Amino acid sequence: MNKIQIGDPIPFFTLKDQNGNDFDISSLLGRKKLVIFFYPQDGSLNCTKEACYFRDLSDVFDEVDAIIIGISGQSIDSHKEFAEKNRLNYTLLSDTGNVVRKLFGVPGKAFGLIPGRVTYVADRSGKVVYIFDSQTETQRHADEALKICLLLKRTDNLNNPTLLVKTELNQ
Repeated sequence: MNKIQIGDPIPFFTLKDQNGNDFDISSLLGRKKLVIFFYPQDGSLNCTKEACYFRDLSDVFDEVDAIIIGISGQSIDSHKEFAEKNRLNYTLLSDTGNVVRKLFGVPGKAFGLIPGRVTYVADRSGKVVYIFDSQTETQRHADEALKICLLLKRTDNLNNPTLLVKTELNQ
């Protein structure tokens, strides 16, 4: 199992979302920054904390033009129930065979019994620019991803002369 590293492209994949629709990651490349977080299980205490914290920060992620995507191995129905119960306003993808988890090389923890909790941040081109791996620091996943997205937005502004001029005129 090869692990995705910083600088690698996000692998192409299509999974079903919590509504049973196909979600093709390539449809977002070139349009949005990507925050992809792998979590062990719908409804567990730590996964619920993590998912709800991403929800609570979703407006800020929108402001930095990033899309949040949660992935775990539970069924579409489980994801739908989890999303509705916790008012999650972003995409949850069902990776029942752990195919995408393996594509990313997300490790298992605790003797391989509990799936890993890893967050990837990719720029608009789909290049991975940050990886955060922690089974226990659940809320830090969103904090770290948001910090990186804010830095990417700043870089976007520097690389956009029109926006830079507008910014300078407003000061």
